[in-house]
Amino acid sequence: MGTRVLLEEIGAPYELIESTIDMDKPRSPEQLAINPNGWVPVLKWDDNAMYECAAITVFLCDRHPEAGLAPAPDDPARGLYLQTLVYFTSSVQNAFQLDYYPDRFADTAEDEPGAQRRGIRRLRETWKVIDDQIGDNQWVLGARFSAVDIYLFMLITWLKPSRGQPPVDEFPNVKRIANAVQLRKSVQTVYKEWIVGKT
Repeated sequence: MGTRVLLEEIGAPYELIESTIDMDKPRSPEQLAINPNGWVPVLKWDDNAMYECAAITVFLCDRHPEAGLAPAPDDPARGLYLQTLVYFTSSVQNAFQLDYYPDRFADTAEDEPGAQRRGIRRLRETWKVIDDQIGDNQWVLGARFSAVDIYLFMLITWLKPSRGQPPVDEFPNVKRIANAVQLRKSVQTVYKEWIVGKT
């Protein structure tokens, strides 16, 4: 969904290729040929393809600098941009995986609830780091909207307090930015069903 929002913001034409995120269903050979993990998103262009959402984000923003969604390589904010994207994918997303896919982290089924509990605690820890990083900034990187804000929004849509995960209300700076991102036309288009479900 985050990749689709980026493409909408950039204004690049794209086509959605039907796939599955159901972990109990087999992946198509075409999907596995591009990403042997069987995960989405996968981005295809010309005769090329890549996976990993943070990598796709950097690639698209660098390929379309006219969209202004990322600091240029010589911009002082570039470091924070890359740092935050990598933190999202390596720390925040990993915490979600601990809760949603405990079998990947536990030796036995009996150990899986412990992995889930640690994932929920880790979600609270990692979102607090992001909330503190944002502080009084208008956007994650400061005064400028960027792809990092889109990524943040994507990740808050994964939070499910019904599972014991922290509600976004615990992180007022994150919530403030997520609310602002949600108003963008690109997000309204891509997340229409999610937004309707939350109202």
